[in-house]
Amino acid sequence: MKILRMAIIGSGQIAQVTHIPNYQSMGNVEIVGICDTRLEAAKMAAEKFGIENYYDSHREMLKEVKPDAVTVCVPNKFHCQITLDALSAGCHVFCEKPPAITLEEAECMAAKAEEMGKLLSYGFHFRASEHVAFLKNRIAAGKMGEIYHTEVKWHRRRGIPGWGCFTNKDIQGGGPLIDIGAHMLDCALYLMDYPEISYVCATSSDRIGKTSKVGLMGRWDSERFTVEDGIFGYVCFADGTSLDLQTSFAVNRKERDVRSVKFYGSKEGAELFPLEIYREEDGQLVDLEFPFLEMRDWHLDIDTNFVKACLGEGELLVTARQGAYIQKLICALYESARTGRPVIY
Repeated sequence: MKILRMAIIGSGQIAQVTHIPNYQSMGNVEIVGICDTRLEAAKMAAEKFGIENYYDSHREMLKEVKPDAVTVCVPNKFHCQITLDALSAGCHVFCEKPPAITLEEAECMAAKAEEMGKLLSYGFHFRASEHVAFLKNRIAAGKMGEIYHTEVKWHRRRGIPGWGCFTNKDIQGGGPLIDIGAHMLDCALYLMDYPEISYVCATSSDRIGKTSKVGLMGRWDSERFTVEDGIFGYVCFADGTSLDLQTSFAVNRKERDVRSVKFYGSKEGAELFPLEIYREEDGQLVDLEFPFLEMRDWHLDIDTNFVKACLGEGELLVTARQGAYIQKLICALYESARTGRPVIY
């Protein structure tokens, strides 16, 4: 059996709750090192999970351990340089989403992966959903007809994270759009097959984040809140299709959490999550639900896909160029919201 020698960069929550347990559950992965800028944090994680080598420098770890692949679990600001270092060291890279903070960084990362002949993927784990795969096949078979409009939504009533650096624009690059909205955008554009972007406009708000501290995911420092608490945008594509986006960490609405991607097609419509299809059949309007469609662990599925791709046993589900496309759209939405003007390509 081929074994993938994996190293972990960043020892925080996403590494310890998700990626390390996932990899250790696989028989074809060996975690050979972990690093964190805080050596004590790396040591604690190494002892907790039985990882032999720990470091406070990712460059030192890459040089000494020589892993086949790395998983990058650090704040967004540091994604680009660490990914470039790992690719340059001859490693495949799985980087948590979003790809980076700027489009230039995401494109640079994709180009370096191509130059080195290595795989680069991102943690858009909703893409691994069996509902998304089912709908992808349905669209490819022409059953939905022409998809002409999509609605993307992830709202939290008061879901501003009260931990980490989620409210720090310098470190994260933004708020809900780059954090949770990016997942829904990724699903939508994957199913729309990445049409050419022609026009982007958006507005944003930080009214709640800067004036309140009452939340459902901990308390935050409103005086140091530098990201948006909500963003609302509209995208036109060169093929005449369009997309409406709404995403928020905090918005005054009834529901605690709402996430969905809706597709309007000429033959039928569909909604994720969960999957439903709306169509006409035998002269009647019909709603289709899929209660028995398998629900798996999407984090585990996306990690498994990356490992198999690295071992030459499958195709990568999320590619570097797809990640750069999503980064382009995120940056355009932020630019329009910041300037109050549309971004036209």
